Amino acid sequence: MSLQSFGLDERTYQYLLDHTPAEPEPLARLRAETAEDPKANMQIAPEQGHFMALLAQLMGTRRYLEIGVFTGYSSLAVARALPADGEVVALDNSPEWTDVAKRYWQEAGVADKIHLYLDEADRSLDTLVATEGRSGDFDLAFIDADKENYPVYWEYCLELVRPGGLILVDNVLRYGRVADPAWYGDPMTEAIRTFNDKAVADERVDLVMLPIADGLTLARKL
Repeated sequence: MSLQSFGLDERTYQYLLDHTPAEPEPLARLRAETAEDPKANMQIAPEQGHFMALLAQLMGTRRYLEIGVFTGYSSLAVARALPADGEVVALDNSPEWTDVAKRYWQEAGVADKIHLYLDEADRSLDTLVATEGRSGDFDLAFIDADKENYPVYWEYCLELVRPGGLILVDNVLRYGRVADPAWYGDPMTEAIRTFNDKAVADERVDLVMLPIADGLTLARKL
């Protein structure tokens, strides 16, 4: 939930953007359209999209799982980085927002790589595990949905991602509120704190938390 990396003044942030490759045209247009949505702050920052695409390329990712699509920026960024036979499995429960995503996937020529599951995420994840038998099938996963269910999505991702694969978790700093006593008792902040405590103690992964956008945890499944 951050349109840019927080904690940077505008001058430094603009310098960062100026020294990152230009945002690809379809992503820039999607960002501009999404900016008109009242929930536009749910879109990831452009530098985060570029970082995720670069990670996918570095890992040789072929199968990517995304929990929480919104208007499709992150799925589009990663899909463009995958090989021609790569696959994105995207989970969301909003026809309205994913209709925007599907339009941009089509325009960018990556729609054939993306399989959208339009349902509550836990049901879609259960389908992937129990019905489709996709345990250990994904190289990379991204969690960016309802924060109170992060621990649930985490467990599913640990089942679905292969050993050595990577799980990305968004919004783990929540604008710095996780470290601010003034925000104790805030439900969303408490949900993130609970998840962060769980993740850092989990011996099934090796992880690092990065101050990109609103905070991004990278966890390698051991």
